Amino acid sequence: MKKLKLFQALLLSVFLCGSISAQTKQKVNIADQPGWGSVGYEYVEYYYLPDLETYYSVSKQKFIYLEKSRWVKNSILPLIFINYDIYSGRKVVLNEPKPYLKHEEFKVKYISTYKRTGVKSIRDSHDPKYFINKNHPEHANWLKDHNYKMPQLGQNTWN
Repeated sequence: MKKLKLFQALLLSVFLCGSISAQTKQKVNIADQPGWGSVGYEYVEYYYLPDLETYYSVSKQKFIYLEKSRWVKNSILPLIFINYDIYSGRKVVLNEPKPYLKHEEFKVKYISTYKRTGVKSIRDSHDPKYFINKNHPEHANWLKDHNYKMPQLGQNTWN
């Protein structure tokens, strides 16, 4: 009987430790976020650009927008937005799968006439944690500081 209670206590402690460690893990994708993304977020699944009614998937690095009543995924914005300044435009972080499927809800919630927040973009941040982002102007210096060697053309990098 003592062995059974000891075994149950052991199982309970393993379960609790697993739950605690699972709660302390955080996702981080600063390096994958676009340079025009908003500072202050360690992890972003999607950005919603209310001025353009367009979404951006950080993991796929694609814009998602409506074209002729269907959602299109593209690595660049459509030509109609060519003069849009994405660095100063409003962005909303959405950490949920396929938010564009609830577009009408987000369109109403984040209507583009809301006052601009003045949130700085990753590219313009002076916080060193954003230097890991390949779109940041200090990224090359960050690589040097972390002794990252860029392979030279014609050099075999597999040695």
